[in-house]
Amino acid sequence: MSRERPKRGTLPPAQEQIEKLEKVVEEGNYYGAQQMYKSISARYVAAQRYSEALDILQSGACIQLKHGQVTCGAELASLFVDTLVKGRFPYDDDTLVCVRQIYNQFPKIPVPQQLGDLGDDMQQLSETLGAAKTCVEGCSSFLKAAIKWSAEFGAPRGGAPEIHVMLADYMYFESPEVDMVRVSQHFVRGNNPKEFASTLVNFMGKCYPGEDDLAIARAVLMYLSLGNLRDANILMDEIKKQVESKKLEFPKSDLMQFINYLLQTLLRDAFPLFNMLRSNYKSTLDREPAFNELLDEIAEKFYGVRRRNPLQGMGMFGEIFKMMGGD
Repeated sequence: MSRERPKRGTLPPAQEQIEKLEKVVEEGNYYGAQQMYKSISARYVAAQRYSEALDILQSGACIQLKHGQVTCGAELASLFVDTLVKGRFPYDDDTLVCVRQIYNQFPKIPVPQQLGDLGDDMQQLSETLGAAKTCVEGCSSFLKAAIKWSAEFGAPRGGAPEIHVMLADYMYFESPEVDMVRVSQHFVRGNNPKEFASTLVNFMGKCYPGEDDLAIARAVLMYLSLGNLRDANILMDEIKKQVESKKLEFPKSDLMQFINYLLQTLLRDAFPLFNMLRSNYKSTLDREPAFNELLDEIAEKFYGVRRRNPLQGMGMFGEIFKMMGGD
């Protein structure tokens, strides 16, 4: 932040604007404050005073979210990320702290697990579900933009692992309808397999019969498809520990048997054994269409086996598709 005394016609220090705008929000004029946050921060961006624009947008996003103005807060949060890109700010601890501070202000709305929890008040249920959906959409949009920024400005290629964990956590605990595939996709790009294990154990306690082993197997195979054997093993060990400490049942199924054998097989150069496992457990793996594709990716990562080209065997149509650049 600039310490220079502002000359006539120049922008004042951002802190003055922040204090002025916070008063407008505290008075309940959320819409008016929103327009001011956007127009004032845009002036700082135009003057290339990006750090101060970020301070204003972060403050605005946090205070609007704190007052339950999710749509306004999410819009300012997205503008915050846009400004990170415009100012070419690197992915580092300081910026990550700012992203996390905004994330922590997104509301957590208790959604009833059963319709009976609200009695006959279906209108209240509808409003609660609508509010939860708005929160998840706003938070997801902000964090996905932040992941994209981080990947471009210094994070690993898949985006900041810390932000992936934030997104996975919010999607799981705050979504009215949990999509475990999407939740898992973000956790495996994160850096916290123990938290992922806790989430899966929580899911085991409320999912339909037969979904628990599918969720665990999918998580392990996703890690392995990224070449991450270490976190796949940590995940399995942690799930078993937590299940034991909570006196729950670890799923006993052919699929879990396959996963245990697979983790041992990948520790050695044993591609024939890998193929034998796939063959022996084919009917079990067919429970989830995505498993075979993930196993193809695992074969490529661990044994250097190129994946089958889906265009092979398509004859002339395959050739035409290739010529059109479809591959």
